[in-house]
Amino acid sequence: MADQPFVTSNVLVVSFEHDDNSYEALTELKELDSQGQIDLKGAGVVVRHEDGRLTVKDEVSDHPVTGTATGGIIGLLIGVLAGPLGLLVGGVTGLLVGSLFDLEDEDRSESVLSEIARAARVGHATLLAEVDEPSPEVLDTAMGRLSGSVLRRPVVDVEAEIAAAEEAQAAAKREARKVLREKRREKARSDVHEIIERLKAKLHHGAHATTGA
Repeated sequence: MADQPFVTSNVLVVSFEHDDNSYEALTELKELDSQGQIDLKGAGVVVRHEDGRLTVKDEVSDHPVTGTATGGIIGLLIGVLAGPLGLLVGGVTGLLVGSLFDLEDEDRSESVLSEIARAARVGHATLLAEVDEPSPEVLDTAMGRLSGSVLRRPVVDVEAEIAAAEEAQAAAKREARKVLREKRREKARSDVHEIIERLKAKLHHGAHATTGA
């Protein structure tokens, strides 16, 4: 019995010299999937706008429900990249979010999400796909014929950073609420201080008026 090929699960980000090739590439992925050369879990062509929004132009997945890519890792990835965190890790601002993706960390390891976000260039169509593939050559060759540049990252790494991003955003919200509460208390103390000072001034003015009389 022949050994089964070792299959890896990856997220692919493919950018093209010509945007129209991204749609042809999506068709090519579907064809390779139908031939059994890859197992296409989900894919979508997205366009990032100047304001950082992502528009899904076309999508496909193995889920039976229409509008499918939103149900898998590609949908989650699009959600992250389309939100505030997406702007931070690689959108129009080009910033990195806090300590989660801090390039000054000791290991100086690159963030998977920041790599993916930067690959989705503003104003251009980008193909995102989740695939199980026995070899990278099949897709690299197919995308190469369409002048596609392939960024490939393991699904487990993408999932880990999406989970970390969710925790980071939740922590950021908690911190934001804490700051707001503190600011409200400071404002309340400031208001109290202002009122007391005004009352003291009135009292002082009244005392002077009585003395003058």
